[in-house]
Amino acid sequence: MTDASALYVGSVFHRRLGATPHRFRYRVFWLLVDLDELAGLGRRLRLFSHNAFNLFSLDDRDHGDGSARSLREQAVALLAAHGFTSPPGAIRLLCMPRTLGYDFNPLSVYFCYDRDGALIALIHEVHNTFGGRHSYVLPADPAQGEVRQACDKAFFVSPFLPMGLRYEFRVAPPGESVAVAIRVAGPDGPILRAALTAKRRPFTDAMLARAALAVPFVAIKTVAAIHWQAVRLFAKGARWRGPGKPAEPAAGAL
Repeated sequence: MTDASALYVGSVFHRRLGATPHRFRYRVFWLLVDLDELAGLGRRLRLFSHNAFNLFSLDDRDHGDGSARSLREQAVALLAAHGFTSPPGAIRLLCMPRTLGYDFNPLSVYFCYDRDGALIALIHEVHNTFGGRHSYVLPADPAQGEVRQACDKAFFVSPFLPMGLRYEFRVAPPGESVAVAIRVAGPDGPILRAALTAKRRPFTDAMLARAALAVPFVAIKTVAAIHWQAVRLFAKGARWRGPGKPAEPAAGAL
């Protein structure tokens, strides 16, 4: 087991407010992968591979710009493009793994540290079910325990939510637990609250096997749940807005 990489087992919660209230919670698990340890994890573990088929895997093409370029190289370039000129230290990616070759991550989060181990930035990489991907690069104050960030919505995600909204993030960085809470607000106030919360587990074959039994086919389950909740929302009368045009990525962007 490595010191930095880990599994996080917990749940994801969504609550829609306003004219069409709706809520749900699902049990999920995530990987926290130190990008400097990624190749070693693939060699050491039997149930996890890097850029190769396995029960669980992480493929670089499922993140960033979709190329085979290393995720650390992409993250460093993206940080530099957003004004972080000092070379970063550790970069750790929180995401769901591929399961038997199938992948989908609604949200992946890169925790970016400086050479002294202080958290300096988060990259919130958002994926939609239409094949689009966009990254929000936001600074983190290393003096704060809980990270608070905000940005305008720049990428179409749900056919039930318009553009012109604002995201507010509250993040408890990975330790014995991790939490990412998102408040989505419009001109008339909040319209959606979502959160993931999870507890740390060791990144071992035994724990991967337990996670596979507790949350089977986690990536497939996530996509099925998204579409099932869309059906439920549509049945409640929520307005279908259709996909929009993805934001253009910055040069060298994830």
